[in-house]
Amino acid sequence: MALRPVIMRTTIVWSLLLALALAGLPQTSVLAQRAPENGEEIRLSFAPIVKRSAPAVVNVYATQMRRETRSPFAGDPFFERFFGHPFGMPRERAKSSLGSGVIVGEDGIIVTNNHVVRDATKVRVVTADGREYRAEILLRDEKSDLAVLKISNGDEEFPVLEFADSDDLEVGDLVLAIGNPFGVGQTVTSGIVSAVARTNIGVSDLSFFIQTDAAINPGNSGGALVDMRGDLVGINTAIFSRSGGSIGLGFAIPSNMVRNVVAQALAGSSEVVRPWIGAAFQRVTPDIARSLGLNRPRGALVTRVSPDSPAALAGLRVGDLVLSIGNREVQNPAAVEYRLALYEIGARVRLKVLRRGEELRMAVRLERPPETVDPDLHLITGRSPLAGARVANLSPRLAIRLNLPADKTGVAVVDVDRGSPAARLGLRQGDVIVRIQGNAIGTSQQLVKATARRDRFWRLTIDRKGRISNYMIGG
Repeated sequence: MALRPVIMRTTIVWSLLLALALAGLPQTSVLAQRAPENGEEIRLSFAPIVKRSAPAVVNVYATQMRRETRSPFAGDPFFERFFGHPFGMPRERAKSSLGSGVIVGEDGIIVTNNHVVRDATKVRVVTADGREYRAEILLRDEKSDLAVLKISNGDEEFPVLEFADSDDLEVGDLVLAIGNPFGVGQTVTSGIVSAVARTNIGVSDLSFFIQTDAAINPGNSGGALVDMRGDLVGINTAIFSRSGGSIGLGFAIPSNMVRNVVAQALAGSSEVVRPWIGAAFQRVTPDIARSLGLNRPRGALVTRVSPDSPAALAGLRVGDLVLSIGNREVQNPAAVEYRLALYEIGARVRLKVLRRGEELRMAVRLERPPETVDPDLHLITGRSPLAGARVANLSPRLAIRLNLPADKTGVAVVDVDRGSPAARLGLRQGDVIVRIQGNAIGTSQQLVKATARRDRFWRLTIDRKGRISNYMIGG
């Protein structure tokens, strides 16, 4: 079905706000609505901002090779019954994905979404003027859904977008989204900031997003969200949509988080290391807020403090309510995690805490997550349903790397071999093996021993991000 262009009327209010934004005038000076009074006001345009920003937005083409087994008899019940499934000659098949990226370094440093280049064996970048480069992946971060790439062509300098301070954004600010939806070529859409700290939207594990109604469509992932100065305020990452197209609910990763991830890549790190303070938090419900004497739910309630951790040494206690980090208020545990992630390891950060109705201030030193136990990594072999899974003992360091709570304990899945029994079972990185055949699993050695049996029937209990599932396998 052909796409029908939709023409939308521009209101007088929009024209006036746009004129004021580009002229740099405060909106408080608006006393009444008015029509444009001269030709200059009618010709006001985003074009100067686009001309400055668009050259730094690129297309990212990622290719991954997948090994597949195909047969002309696939799907035939007779052959599948006697010869098994899958069967046939294995072959490699290329799968491509398209996204966008932003050049943030004159030497060819590019930031995009991790899901654009996930599992890619080859990445190509095409600049706005049509030049094509082979890209190297410097760093991938699953938790923030960001990846840092590098292109080069001798001593050539590339156009860049400067980072803005995303904390300065306010609801109602005008923004532009630049990217390459559907592979049709570079496009620009305009809108406003609808929210500046959206959490729990299921896009990535580090949930703290800028929401905008600027149209973000498939292929825009990894593209730029820019302010009216043409500076980068966010990396477009996701939309909420029933149809697959934009309905005005787009989300971008704040530029302050992007800047932090890029800095770690430029420092030579192959993975993002986030600070650890040794405390766990929970959201404040209306009932908890009333019990604490608050007029509304806010802050993050401390539920656990690890002995000898930075939080314990700073004086943080179970039952304390963290209200702010640095000079920024926090409304929930996701905001605490985000704010701490913006600081470097070794920094001392000031907290404002409510304890029994009294506001306290304390400083906590941010440290690397510790490795409190030996990971004791093992590849599960044999004939169990977990064969092909790589497992390890959880420590705060490994838990954070797997996007699990830092205080999580047990044996976690670190990786799963493609095509293995564990992969067919649906096992994922970050799953925690709780029980096998009814026996509790506390260490990777116990898991290896438990899976060495030659049982026909298997009972498994698996914890996936706090959700417990039981499996009965065999026959």
